[in-house]
Amino acid sequence: MKALQRRDLLSLEDYAQKRAEFRACVLAHKRHRQVGIGEHGRLYFEDRLTVQYQVQEMLRIEKIFEGPEIEEELKAYNPLIPDGHNWKATFMLEYEDVEERRKALASLHGVADKVWVQVGAKARVWAIADEDMGRENADKTSSVHFLRFDLTPDIVTDAKGGAAITCGIDHPAYRHQTVLDDGTRASLAADLS
Repeated sequence: MKALQRRDLLSLEDYAQKRAEFRACVLAHKRHRQVGIGEHGRLYFEDRLTVQYQVQEMLRIEKIFEGPEIEEELKAYNPLIPDGHNWKATFMLEYEDVEERRKALASLHGVADKVWVQVGAKARVWAIADEDMGRENADKTSSVHFLRFDLTPDIVTDAKGGAAITCGIDHPAYRHQTVLDDGTRASLAADLS
């Protein structure tokens, strides 16, 4: 997928007029890009449309309309767009209860490195986590991580050919896996070239 450029973005005024329609389109698109893994783990797979939405929202919220500031937002968000040979995802550990979340994050140190995807019978592809910055300290992990799954050409071929896709976490304190439904599998396969 091609990186976003300034010409791909709507002005603040145009976005304000088209936001409701654009938001509805993006939310419908995102339904097939979320994968729950167990009760508390969730992958939100990114693509050009989801990233464009994030950039447009940041520009709106921060009231950014100057060229250099727009370029900074693009520089920050473009790395989340997959390149046709990988999948990129925001990984979230979701706990509503504050105390439960505190305990869980303390016990899940290193969990981002234990997230994987598997296409058909091919070997698991382990996440490359948090390339932008560290998201853990000695006491706990973060509830948000950014992951990249680099796929070999044969895995890309199988994914595009309709092979089953499974996502999982293999951490001593959290072991779960999920087979993707057809809509999500097709959406992720469409990211590949």
